[in-house]
Parts: sequence; C-alpha cells; structure tokens
Amino acid sequence: MALTHARPERLRIQVRKGDQVKVLAGKDAGKSGRVLSVNPVKNTVVVEHVSIIKRHTRAQAGSSQPGGVIEKEGPIHVSNVMVADPKDGKPTRVGVEVEDGKRYRVAKRSGTRLD
Repeated sequence: MALTHARPERLRIQVRKGDQVKVLAGKDAGKSGRVLSVNPVKNTVVVEHVSIIKRHTRAQAGSSQPGGVIEKEGPIHVSNVMVADPKDGKPTRVGVEVEDGKRYRVAKRSGTRLD
C-alpha cells in the first residue's frame, strides 16, 4: 500500500534568523526585511514587514487582551527570498569559507562574511 502523505523534501536553508533578505517572488517581490524565524521542516521563513496577514481574534474573558483584527507577518517559502549583500544590499548567493576549523557564511557577490 502506497503512502498518501509523503514527507516534504527538506532544503538546505542558507538563510538564518537575523539575516537581511530581499523577496524575489510573490506578492511582496522587491521588498526587503530581517528574518524573524526559519522553519526548516516546512522550508519557510518569516520576514519582517513582508507577507502581512490579518488575524481576527475574539476578546478573551479573563484577559486584558482586546478582540479585533491583528496584522502580523506570515511565512514565505525559502526559495522566494535571497540574502542581501551587506555592501550594496543586492541579492547574493551564499558560500562557505573554512578558517581554523570554523565555518563562515560568505556573500558570493562581494566576498564579505555574513556572520
């Protein structure tokens, strides 16, 4: 019997929390922001001020939290974002440089270290 729910393929994600990224595709293409969280299981990232979704919440009885419409960032697939080069802010690929046994992420465009 074949499995009906196949596990999604995990990508090797080069984007990390705190990186400055540029959105390449989708409704927010061209925008840039800081990565707030990364989900490697679903291959998604949450970027600051990008992919804004509206959440309608009901006021909680025992809490001071009011009801209403809350706007927050939604997830974007990691293939739709690219790390921004620290020098000029343009999208760049990410490489790895090894020095004294430590791995460093490097922007391919300018050669500057990302961490």
